Amino acid sequence: MLETARIHLLPDLLISQIAAGEVVDRPASVLKELLENALDADSSAIQIQLEEGGVKLIRVSDDGRGIARDELALALLRHATSKINSLEDLERVATLGFRGEALASVAAVARLTLTSRQQGGTVAGQHAWRLGSESGATPEPAALAIGTVVEMRDLYYNTPARRKFLKSDNTEFAHCAETVKRIALAHPEVAFTLSHNGRVSLQLARSDARGRAGAILGEDFLAQARQLEAQAGPLRVSGYCALPAYSRARSDGQYCYVNGRFVRDKLLGHALREAYQDLLHGSRYPAYCLFLEIDPATVDVNVHPQKTEVRFRDARAVHQFVFHAVQRLLSGPLVTQPFASPASQEAAPEGKESPTPDRAADPLPGHPGSPAFDYRLPYQAPLRTGEAATNDAYLTFVQAAQAPATLPPALSPGTLATADSEVAPLGYALAQLHGVYILAQNTQGLVVVDMHAAHERILYEKLKRAFDERQVATQALLIPAVFNAEAIDVATAEEHAETLHQLGFDLAPVGPRQLAVRSIPALLLAADPAALARALLGELRAHGVTQLMTARRNELLSSLACQGAVRARRLLSLAEMNGLLRQMEETERSGHCSHGRPTWTQLSMADLDRHFLRGR
Repeated sequence: MLETARIHLLPDLLISQIAAGEVVDRPASVLKELLENALDADSSAIQIQLEEGGVKLIRVSDDGRGIARDELALALLRHATSKINSLEDLERVATLGFRGEALASVAAVARLTLTSRQQGGTVAGQHAWRLGSESGATPEPAALAIGTVVEMRDLYYNTPARRKFLKSDNTEFAHCAETVKRIALAHPEVAFTLSHNGRVSLQLARSDARGRAGAILGEDFLAQARQLEAQAGPLRVSGYCALPAYSRARSDGQYCYVNGRFVRDKLLGHALREAYQDLLHGSRYPAYCLFLEIDPATVDVNVHPQKTEVRFRDARAVHQFVFHAVQRLLSGPLVTQPFASPASQEAAPEGKESPTPDRAADPLPGHPGSPAFDYRLPYQAPLRTGEAATNDAYLTFVQAAQAPATLPPALSPGTLATADSEVAPLGYALAQLHGVYILAQNTQGLVVVDMHAAHERILYEKLKRAFDERQVATQALLIPAVFNAEAIDVATAEEHAETLHQLGFDLAPVGPRQLAVRSIPALLLAADPAALARALLGELRAHGVTQLMTARRNELLSSLACQGAVRARRLLSLAEMNGLLRQMEETERSGHCSHGRPTWTQLSMADLDRHFLRGR
């Protein structure tokens, strides 16, 4: 029989090593703690040197306030900190660090040296002092400018079992580099330099928020993103949300911060997924860089050893605020082109005007710096709003709309350059390209619209609204569409007749293996009734009524909208094209179809001039 183990106290070193396991799980976590300490010391420039992925060496140098000589030994003890003094301080903590565990945890599993110098006139403040985790409690003089250098060597040298779990040097360095990027994004006022094995891999100068986002996330991200600024009471959110066209296969483009601290919070993640749900489908992930500011007393950051999770006092309010702020941003009006490249937003080079006489000398009113133009292109004569429609596409755009937009009168040749208030954001149609794209002219230049994707978004939003209001208008078919079906399809149609009716469909069996479509939603008149019915019955069989009418409702409506949207190579008149443009301007999220693809793009006059070398 085994001897019963006796309860005993663990030695201090083992206690520290166990505690360190919660804080230090790889070199990147060490680097995170050291960077947070440097930022809390009001540093303006931080240098990071790594060797062998941070396993052999992590050296962080800053120009912050420094540590006093008689406090160096305290800094290496557990639960020693200058950032809080009471429970009230902990509940309103505004610094990145606060537990006093970081340096002690690192010192328990690595060789740590701390060198620091404070600004001051005392004898102790006239030069730096160095203290090592293995050299006792008495600091020794050192040479250093104002600031602090923390040097960690040989991670897990005394716990080899932990070291076996580390990955390759390249993998560990990649985690360290990502840690630097996360922290640098939230602190553009601080310069960062990261080197690995003696080679500089990242250098970030002091900048503003936009400049830092461009340096880390790339100019492509900024070109495909919208800037967010929203506030409601004590809540404020700012940053950038990428449009669906910039979606990614992984979630590595998501950066979310609470009071300057990078977090992976389920509540915020859910709010952002909900805001993008009508724009991204399948396994695509949105990209964003968002900063939430909130009263520190209403958020608990002391719920995770690495402080990457938080708990909100009023979680529902935070969720709704972030959700609505991002949703409104992505549903914004079509005033400026969201997909233009940075180059397209630049003004024409000063002093290099086009020599052609048809170019006005002054910029457009209300558009300072934009290239002025007065191109005399012909426009269609004023439209007769009551003229009869002659094809299915026109019925789809105008007659079948629940709230059809009134087609505006065509502009006279000189109106476009003189009356901004009368010019629609998407301009007015000029022509159709290969039956796929609509070409339109607006104040900025040329607009290219994918007519199928644009019409799909319009139908999708109208179907959602009609379904929510339980007012799905139906249209009886003059001649029912009969199609061959499997016996299970016939049974499904009979069993779920009421559900089909709610969706605007009337299906009736006309034989053991035949179904007749007698009515469909009026919004989908241009679609193939049999194809719509087959798709709907397939969804019912695969997911059931409950799932289809709740969790998968939007996917179903998206599929129906795609089926009902105008098809490629359908020739449209100018009236029909302008009708589509006006409905796009009145539709939320019309910049993307329900599958996340862009519906339109802008080629500015500057883009075209640059391409044709005008003004050079």
